[in-house]
Amino acid sequence: MKITRLETFVVDGGWRAWMFVKVETDEGVTGWGECSDTRTPNAIAGAVRDFETVLVGQDPRAYEARFIDMARTMRSSPGGIAARAIAGIECALVDITARALGISVVELLGGPTRDRVRLYWSHCGTTRVRHHDIVGKPPIESWNDISALAKEVVTRGFTALKTNVIMPGKGGTWFSGFDRSMGPNDEWAPNWLVTHVEKLIGTIRDAAGADFDINLDLNFHFKPEACMRIAHALEPYNLHWLELDNPDPDAVLQIKQSTSTRICTGETLIHMQGYLPFLQRHAADVFMIDVPWNGIAQGKKVGDLAAAFQHNIAPHNHYSHLSTFMSASLCAVLPNVRIMEIDIDDVPWKDELVTRPPEIVNGHMTIPKGPGWGTSINEDAARAHPWDARKSAHQKNLPPAQSF
Repeated sequence: MKITRLETFVVDGGWRAWMFVKVETDEGVTGWGECSDTRTPNAIAGAVRDFETVLVGQDPRAYEARFIDMARTMRSSPGGIAARAIAGIECALVDITARALGISVVELLGGPTRDRVRLYWSHCGTTRVRHHDIVGKPPIESWNDISALAKEVVTRGFTALKTNVIMPGKGGTWFSGFDRSMGPNDEWAPNWLVTHVEKLIGTIRDAAGADFDINLDLNFHFKPEACMRIAHALEPYNLHWLELDNPDPDAVLQIKQSTSTRICTGETLIHMQGYLPFLQRHAADVFMIDVPWNGIAQGKKVGDLAAAFQHNIAPHNHYSHLSTFMSASLCAVLPNVRIMEIDIDDVPWKDELVTRPPEIVNGHMTIPKGPGWGTSINEDAARAHPWDARKSAHQKNLPPAQSF
């Protein structure tokens, strides 16, 4: 079997781009991978095309060798766009290998260790603050709306959620460090914001109950000092975890050692060498693995490494249903899985993009059964929803660029 062609699809996800990789072979077996990144999807698509000269004519089933071929090609600029392109391709190659054998990726990688995986409802409230009109849900305009949403999550069978620093109000807002705004207090949490976050989590806790698991994601928005103040303020609410990102493992460890609030990190780390200094320091309690940015085989290696250091993992998965199947496949073959992320509030065409949507029952997803991922991309639907960053909801919500 030989690789004959690579094709990319950059698809409209409403306020973000979904990036799919299709790999074709001379025996008619096709594989799919996802490597979504809203900020540089066209750059990643270009990188995927650049790898055609490395891959066409090679056996896709030797996916470890193909990974090494691609990694060597990009050794002078590892990580970032190159790593995400490699991950999308690697996932498609693993899909091909399993399909050629007539089995699931889960079986190919030695699983399953479980028949279902627990989910948490991600960007809960965040999406309705930003894009309630796109997802067809009521806006978040008051603290009562926050409370009602938490109760809705419980009613729908979920036992955990994750939110961001959201601010209910007419035309509600949310606190983001990814937009174009800059100010004198960059990555610092003023007193009013710490108090606001405490009220946000307290409102959710009161509505969802004492046994419900709550995650709060701070992303890259704050320096360690601010993260420590927020973590300390939230200690009475027994968070499932406080999620944050920082490239310095010692900075993350400093935060963890300052609080009884559990810390989660890792969604932007790449491959074992990226995770190793964090794991060696036991810098966090839970480590996220992003399959669309690492690849499934490489992601499993990270998960096994985390197990060796006695840590649980949780897939980072705020993408399309293809990524959900990929992430659930990782969960199926690892013993040290805490929980898995999924976006429930989403664009109305999300289900149309795949040949089979995930099966979710009582806040758990059934582990995929083959062939391959257990689903594929519907090309007609993907072509019907092309991404245009200039017209995206994300772009419309950005503040005007500032000049200095």
